[in-house]
Amino acid sequence: MVYFEFLPLESSASDLIDLSDVEVGKEYELIITTYVGLCRYRVGGILRVIDFHNAAPQFHFVMRKNLMLSIESDKTDEAELQNAMESASLLLKEFNASVVEYTSYVDTKQISGHYVIYR
Repeated sequence: MVYFEFLPLESSASDLIDLSDVEVGKEYELIITTYVGLCRYRVGGILRVIDFHNAAPQFHFVMRKNLMLSIESDKTDEAELQNAMESASLLLKEFNASVVEYTSYVDTKQISGHYVIYR
């Protein structure tokens, strides 16, 4: 139903590789082609190969490409937000709690705008 290809980060669009050619530790942008005609659609998801189970690669979602939170001149990309949430999650371990999911938005209703994170 869907054919998956992977574009190594820092590569040109002509450097697409197949699922069987991804390497552990490397990050890739996911490209899909569907049988109904959606050809080489850049999903925008960045994935890191963390291991192989049998011959199938195991992925960790890293971030969405070109996604930014922005307050005035401050620009925070999704990878920075995810790293902050992972650090916060480590602090919760001593309370036997964890962050399972989260979402965020930019609150500019006050003079000093700020990011709001819901978990």
